[in-house]
Amino acid sequence: MGSDSRGLERAPGDARDDDSPGIDAAVIDPGVVMGQASHENFPVAMGILGPGRRRHLLAVYGFARLVDDIGDEAEGDRVAQLDAFERDLRRVYDGTPKLEVLRRLQPSVRELDLPIEPFLDLIEANRQDQVVRRYATYADLADYCALSANPVGRIVLHVFGRATDERIARSDEICTALQIVEHLQDVVEDLGEDRIYLPKEDMDRFGVGEADLAASRAAPAVRRLVAYEAHRATLLLRSGAPLAGTLRGRERLAIAGFVAGGRAAVAAIKDVGFDVLAHRAKPGKAALLRELSGVLVRKR
Repeated sequence: MGSDSRGLERAPGDARDDDSPGIDAAVIDPGVVMGQASHENFPVAMGILGPGRRRHLLAVYGFARLVDDIGDEAEGDRVAQLDAFERDLRRVYDGTPKLEVLRRLQPSVRELDLPIEPFLDLIEANRQDQVVRRYATYADLADYCALSANPVGRIVLHVFGRATDERIARSDEICTALQIVEHLQDVVEDLGEDRIYLPKEDMDRFGVGEADLAASRAAPAVRRLVAYEAHRATLLLRSGAPLAGTLRGRERLAIAGFVAGGRAAVAAIKDVGFDVLAHRAKPGKAALLRELSGVLVRKR
């Protein structure tokens, strides 16, 4: 692929007279994309699996990481670049993709017969991020999580060969909860990008305005709002946790690890008094192990 004068790679497979922009070369380097794996929860949690499953899930991680990088960091028209990325994703299923990260995904798609829909949903979530920066209701936010988070859990179940309707429903609850918790941890960072993932109806209920989220410390109303959202995530984790009990061996341990990670993150938020403006609430390893033990013993 050649690059144009803006430092963008031409959209995979596009002709030179195509008016759509290319994909920012700075975000598509597979070494950079996969180099982030050792610092993130998804690939680290998958480390407990055998090499076969780990290979597939790292390929999935590469896709998810790249689509987020395009949506968050690419220079130029991000929507057009996401469109180009979708076109190359479709080549994974009916041809030969141009991007290295997608070429690495193709063997897993073919070997495991992974459906395209969860991958398309992740792209759509990033398109939505370009135009939607506030959410009026929790239902609106949940719909976003159905695009941005739930597809990852569904892909994991397909990789495990355990994707049933009931398991997918429990997985969706876990993934939505994890997304809510991440939003709570990232309130300051998201606001810096002019994004708020706290439902407006909840902010109004607790008397919280956008200016309150820009403060150096959380006012009591903000803390009550964060506690409310954290409780909502806790209930979702509790409802989804039985998924781990339907699995065996390392698969069970991996899913239990996701639930434990969510619970430990909620506990960390509580430990800082729900002040996510002044503190980056991150659980330590001891807390994670404690929660993991609880998930495995209780099976819920």
